[in-house]
Amino acid sequence: MATSLLDRLAELSATTARRGAEATAPVPAPAPEVLADRPDGTVVRSGRTVAKAHAPEGDPGDLAARLRIAAHPLLHGILLPPLPVTAPGGFLTFTEDGRALTRWPYGSPVPPDDPDAAPWEDAARLLARLHTVDPSQLPGPVPPMRGPAKAARALARLRTALAVAGGPPPALRPGPGSLPAAAAAVERAWALLPPWARGAAPSPRAGTLCHGDLHLGQLVRHPATDGPWLLIDIDDLGTGDGAWDLARPAAWFAAGLLGPDIWTRFLAAYRAAGGPAVRPSGDPWPDLEIPARALTVQTAALAVAKAATASRPLDETEAVVVGACTRMTSLPDRLASVGPDVR
Repeated sequence: MATSLLDRLAELSATTARRGAEATAPVPAPAPEVLADRPDGTVVRSGRTVAKAHAPEGDPGDLAARLRIAAHPLLHGILLPPLPVTAPGGFLTFTEDGRALTRWPYGSPVPPDDPDAAPWEDAARLLARLHTVDPSQLPGPVPPMRGPAKAARALARLRTALAVAGGPPPALRPGPGSLPAAAAAVERAWALLPPWARGAAPSPRAGTLCHGDLHLGQLVRHPATDGPWLLIDIDDLGTGDGAWDLARPAAWFAAGLLGPDIWTRFLAAYRAAGGPAVRPSGDPWPDLEIPARALTVQTAALAVAKAATASRPLDETEAVVVGACTRMTSLPDRLASVGPDVR
């Protein structure tokens, strides 16, 4: 990461925005801490505030719309609201080379070493509330949810990684269990998805306000430590099929990576809160099948890409999701309609 970007984020995270038309002014803050540094986002914390550099290829107009939505009263108690970075009340600023920057309150993340404390029911209830917000009441235009587009980018990343890393390392040699074989399974499963799930056509159920990238890393407690859980990361927020937000835990359940008790609790909490993405009772898989397939393929594509970049075999969890892609191609008409029993 360029030092200049780190310095800019440290400066922004240590800035308190004044009210009204006054300019922002720096105030003393703890030493900055890098919380994340990835190509699609860098996050720096200073005390009770964090600053984020968004993906370079993002659309600033769509990001500005998502920030206005996150700050809207209808989303209070659902999404962590952004903090102003310009007066009066602007939520977006840029580096000299055009990288979008935002500023947020710090919230406590889900403890990674305590799976029993994972707030699955809270996540489900937040999604149900998000999905019942009327997009027509929000400051627009509301952009489309970027979930399918992210899945397509994962496939592109897989293809690039194999092309760059191809060669003699054992993990890349052709044969059963090799990365080329795994990539082929992922590609076959991808080809079976309908165009909308591959980001190549509009979703047939596109009227729901969606998060677009739901996982436990997208929840924080605010105020930190003991506040209520809120959703964070609005980069993929927009209108689409609400089932996409349930698809990752659904896919993990189908692959055997998420226990049936956790899945049952998550689904029951979503339904009890009036979530509209699945039918209120009975089998949810007719609503979840295609998004769960797509999220499985996306996860597997990223797993193979990372393994190829490191010239290593797939680890145990990565092999499980690639195996799920293999099963999709042998049973193309259904995705784990009875859950993990299809393994």
